[in-house]
Order: sequence, then C-alpha cells, then structure tokens
Amino acid sequence: MYIFVCEDSLDGILTGIYDAWSFKIQHSDLTHDDIRLVSHEPENYELFSEYISVACSLDKAQKVSRTIWQRLGGEFYEAIVKAALSREPSNKKEMDKADAIYKTVVLALRSPEAEKVLLYLGVPCIYRVFTLSRATNMEAHHLMGFLRFSELKNGVLFSTIHPKNHALPILAEHFTDRFPQENFIIFDETRNLAAVHRADKNYMLVDASDLNQDIIHNYSDKEQDFRDLWLTFFDSVAITARINPKLQAQNIPKRYWGDALELAR
Repeated sequence: MYIFVCEDSLDGILTGIYDAWSFKIQHSDLTHDDIRLVSHEPENYELFSEYISVACSLDKAQKVSRTIWQRLGGEFYEAIVKAALSREPSNKKEMDKADAIYKTVVLALRSPEAEKVLLYLGVPCIYRVFTLSRATNMEAHHLMGFLRFSELKNGVLFSTIHPKNHALPILAEHFTDRFPQENFIIFDETRNLAAVHRADKNYMLVDASDLNQDIIHNYSDKEQDFRDLWLTFFDSVAITARINPKLQAQNIPKRYWGDALELAR
C-alpha cells in the first residue's frame, strides 16, 4: 500500500490527487486501490506501507480543478470543494476525507455516467463525500442567516464567526455577491483566518493571527445606536410566557450564540 500524506486544505487535497494519479500512471502494475490519500500525519504507521509526503502545489491543484470542472461539471466540483472544507474529527473511524475525495474522483472519471456518480450513496467513498459536503453546506447556510456585521470607526463592516467546518470561503463568496460595494471583514477566530473584501473587488483570505483587537472592537457611533435599538426591539417583542430556551437552541444552536448580539448577553 502506498499512502500519500497531503495538507488538510482544498489545494493540498487536490495536489495529493494529482500526485497519487501520476504515481499510478508511472507504476502500471498498481491499481487505485493500492493507493491511499490522507490529510493528516498518521499517529501509527502501518506495516508494509510506504508513506509519501505531498508538497502543496497551486499549479497542480488548479490542473485537477480544471479537469474536475470540465469533465465532471460544476455540481460535482462544488461537492468536492465543500467536502474538502469540512472538519475531520480528531478521533476518526471513517475513511479519511482526502481518500474519499480521491476515490470519488477516480470513480467518476472512469464511469460512463460521471454526472450520476454522486447519486451512488451505497458506495462508501461517495457517501463519505456526501456527508462531509452536507455538513459544510449546512453550517455555511446557518451562518448566512446568523452572521452579524458591526460597523467599525473606519466604516468597515466586521464580523466574527467560530465555525466547526471551514465555511469562510463560502460565506465570503456569498457576501461578496450580496454586498459588492461594501468594505467588510469576516474573521474566523477558530482558524485565525479572515476574508477581507474591498468595495467593488473580490475577497482575499488572509492570516489574521495578529489582528488588532482594539480596532475590531472600536465601533462607530451609529453602530452603537443601532445595537441599542436592536436589543430594545428584541426585548420588546419577546412574550415572557412563551420563552422556550430549548426550542430557541434548536433553531439557533448554542455554539452560534456568542457571535449574536442579542444572545451573547
């Protein structure tokens, strides 16, 4: 068994697919079942297996992206991207997401009905991609509704999120399309990443580990007025006799409460 160890990122996994496929071509006696792709350094190495490190390459990742998009379509590519952005549990018992994506791509490219491959949920690798993609998509969908922007003194709209999955690129794309003329920043504090958008430009993902905490809590005067108005409205429409914390937690999971002004109090 040949095990390729790649970076746990979209570009890292796509690079791993490129290297694993190239390795298979160079060794014609092998099948894709003789190769695995993992997105983490193994805690225990398997006997009779050779481990090959994958150096992330944007060029290789783009080549794989183009192939998937052109031959398998946008819907397939979107599912692969969302699966790659999902969080892997630290104590994994299921197929590694990188290997699931690799095997799914292989199956689709070799199938005469490539556009229907994602419907074959009885195949373990495809079901794994489906569940991972769904988890990322559902969290991104929730955050599109729960995310709160605050206006800073400099006029920039700022928001902090703490997602389980790497939903930031999906949110950045959504709000870039929705607020194209606004300057905004979405800060993923879990991963110390920020999506920075300048008016009428595309967004950029940047390292935010040294983000100035004083600036992001320096709200504009208008922002403070709107916060007070919103809290007053929220409290005024509440019906004391119908307050149901359990139902509220079902509609808005508690892990989102810390980033929602009206629930963080």
